[in-house]
Amino acid sequence: MSGRVLLPLLRRDLLLAYRRRTELLLPLVFLLVVVSLFPLGVGPGPQVLARIAVGVIWIAALLATVVSLDGLFRSDFEDGSLEQVAVSGHSLARVALVKALVHWLVAGLPIVLLSPLLAIWMNLPEGGLGALVASLALGTPTLSLLGAIGAALTVSLNRGGQLLSLLVFPLYVPILILATSAVSSATDSLPYNGQLGLLAAGLVAALTLAPMAIAAALKLSLE
Repeated sequence: MSGRVLLPLLRRDLLLAYRRRTELLLPLVFLLVVVSLFPLGVGPGPQVLARIAVGVIWIAALLATVVSLDGLFRSDFEDGSLEQVAVSGHSLARVALVKALVHWLVAGLPIVLLSPLLAIWMNLPEGGLGALVASLALGTPTLSLLGAIGAALTVSLNRGGQLLSLLVFPLYVPILILATSAVSSATDSLPYNGQLGLLAAGLVAALTLAPMAIAAALKLSLE
């Protein structure tokens, strides 16, 4: 599949996401609600918030990503366009990569852009802000790519969202550990390039392998 087909597909999916404003805002609203509830639950003490800030922000980002995964392929599956792409001879792996990119642009990139405000709200020490943004910039695309594998496996199932969560959460744990470790090291003035390097390596591996896994999962769901 050439760029002449992929670019219109990218524009189409972004336009559809823009038209579904409620679905577009759902991950962000979920993120803000989760982050806002923690100070109410544990207390507004600056030291308490600073200690849990990175974990809260990253867990909220992870959950917000999962919330929007179920619809990644579902509309195309239900209207038959996904099956048409599969039988047309076009590369399902490239289509899957475009879908994952759109998901990140809609659900992941806004989280990265909002993260400085969330860090201020949660009283994250200033030294950890750069590491937080970097970890989210490297980690959220990987979340979208790995989550797309689960979405492809469950697209043909009724109420597949519950199973989807069970499938993707174990894949997300290493990303969560590396990201929180990087930010915690940064706030303690310790080196954190190693953690960010592993996140970058994970992103490269996901970009290389996940589209093929998504394509295989879609073919399995279409059978």
